[in-house]
Amino acid sequence: MWVLFLLVACAAAVASAVRLVGAAATASRRPGRAAGAVFTAADHDTELPTPAAVSVYEAAFLAGGPRRVADLTLLSLARQRRLLLAHTGWATVVDPDGGDELERSVITAIGPDGQSRVSAIRTAVGAAEAVRSLADRLVAAGLAVPSTAVTNIATAVRQGQFAALLVVLTGTVSLFMLPPEAGAAPVVAWFALPLALISGALAIAHLEMRTSSLWASPAGMRLLGRIAADSVGRSGDGASGLTAFAVRGPAALKDPELRAALQGGGDVRPRPEN
Repeated sequence: MWVLFLLVACAAAVASAVRLVGAAATASRRPGRAAGAVFTAADHDTELPTPAAVSVYEAAFLAGGPRRVADLTLLSLARQRRLLLAHTGWATVVDPDGGDELERSVITAIGPDGQSRVSAIRTAVGAAEAVRSLADRLVAAGLAVPSTAVTNIATAVRQGQFAALLVVLTGTVSLFMLPPEAGAAPVVAWFALPLALISGALAIAHLEMRTSSLWASPAGMRLLGRIAADSVGRSGDGASGLTAFAVRGPAALKDPELRAALQGGGDVRPRPEN
């Protein structure tokens, strides 16, 4: 009977591993140039746009996707003192007039009460039209990975994790079903094979996403490298500080309260100032 469980485990592991590796490989390929692209991000660095030609929001998307764009917009508004970011993870509007579409998206996401959790704002801004338009421009230029590829990777990873759990469960059930006189070593050895396969596929996908990017194409990664190199040694204030945050995320922030605000904070609303 345990052989039937082994066959189920092997089928799930093989199917998940093939989908996982295929999704990671597809996302790592350079997207084809779309018709009407503003600039070409082809195979050579000389054909990449200059860092100055890419907005700080576009750099944020390439480095961290919609979440990074939302966080960057919040940080920009906070530095202009048009929004307060509390270390508890709440944002409070000071000036409700947004200077661009992304700022207006943030203010709209906060809502009429003028206060909202950063996590809720991030979710709403990530689905806003302004972020979708930004992503479409980067995909058309060959710098970003299409959203379908990102979704495929996330789905494949979840499927792989489920397959690994299925292998462990079927292996455990098989061990309990063995008669007392039968040895457990052969069963463990056989179930270790599909578990090793899916674990290896998950590791490859994880390495692929870390060495490349979940959001940037190889060309986009090279451009991010240029942007990061240009910002080295500059002050952490002003536009250069926003650029560093766009590329590196909260690790670039020197203020621990800002880091806490953007990394979650607590559940306590900030008290209004008298």
